[in-house]
Amino acid sequence: MTLQEESLRLHEKFKGKLEITSKVSLKTRKDLSLAYTPGVAEPCRFIAKDKENIYKYTIKQNTVAVISDGSAVLGLGNIGPEAALPVMEGKAILFKELGGVNAFPICLASQDTQETIKTIKNIAPVFGGINLEDFKAPECFEIEAALQDLGIPVMHDDQHGTAIVVLAAMINALKVVNKKIENVKVVINGAGAAGTAITKLLLSYGLQSENTFVCDRQGVIFDGMSDLKFNKAELAKITNTNKTQGTLADVIKHADAFIGVSSKNALSKEMVQLMNKDAIVMAMANPDPEILPDVAKEAGAKIVATGRSDFPNQINNVLAFPGIFKGALQVRATRITEEMKIAAAEALAKLVEPTENNILPYALDKGVADVVAKAVAAAWEINNK
Repeated sequence: MTLQEESLRLHEKFKGKLEITSKVSLKTRKDLSLAYTPGVAEPCRFIAKDKENIYKYTIKQNTVAVISDGSAVLGLGNIGPEAALPVMEGKAILFKELGGVNAFPICLASQDTQETIKTIKNIAPVFGGINLEDFKAPECFEIEAALQDLGIPVMHDDQHGTAIVVLAAMINALKVVNKKIENVKVVINGAGAAGTAITKLLLSYGLQSENTFVCDRQGVIFDGMSDLKFNKAELAKITNTNKTQGTLADVIKHADAFIGVSSKNALSKEMVQLMNKDAIVMAMANPDPEILPDVAKEAGAKIVATGRSDFPNQINNVLAFPGIFKGALQVRATRITEEMKIAAAEALAKLVEPTENNILPYALDKGVADVVAKAVAAAWEINNK
């Protein structure tokens, strides 16, 4: 039986991966009176007097909505809200199992940006945080930006969760090869949601703009390039300051690191051979990476990471989002800041003594979320006293 067949059987057997359970007993008349009428009227009155009491008397204080419109699910593309639900359920159980955070999957039957924004704002009172998932670019940027005034943390995980784990991997990979981020040349292949967030976070951490190159299907992006829209126009202004032009094969020459959030076989063995000594290759296209680890190693790469669990150095968002939201909820953060993202990445990096085949913690290590949460909470409190 293949993994795919086994997964299908599991989902059919359990009819999904989630259920709702009660925290309180409902065995007696008094139990009913306390949990529901007439007793429930009292917390309602207290919340009506002061909305902040919702954190004291309801699930809001430790509950996140995992929301998608199904427009960019995994590597499957725009498959719609119904087909997105298994992923959102999976995300919800990871929140609970790894971070102790309650999470509820919500799949929207609309891909109209303004309608999505309005809907999320209308349901926000129930939740302490919003995890946006599998929204396509460029709509994902507009949706996330429009929700930053909700008074609760809102994060598009495909952007920032990925970026945080990539930064953690980069911190440790650079330690192994004895290089500094301010001196290395980095090529990011893929200018969508993940590529944009990765680029911005690496620049915040010290990567130099003149040493940063983002490629899409048309080649390396540069300021003045025709038909640049939305996030790509922004990327052009903060990267490749010398306005280098050409293809991925051109710009990969003398690069110290390649970060792929693109497609299968985008990076060839010959391209890796053009990179600097002790090259770092993070090939994260799923399910098939931009280059297979053994091929990249044969070509001279020192460290190779992918998004897959069957290869060493798995870069997986699960290392980030449970702890990020756990920490943010603990301190009642109103947003996820750049300082919180960097703190999360640094905390992740410190959890291992890095080697060529071990630059990140194991994806299902249940201790990771607590460490990340502590770092995230501290970063919020330091910068928002």
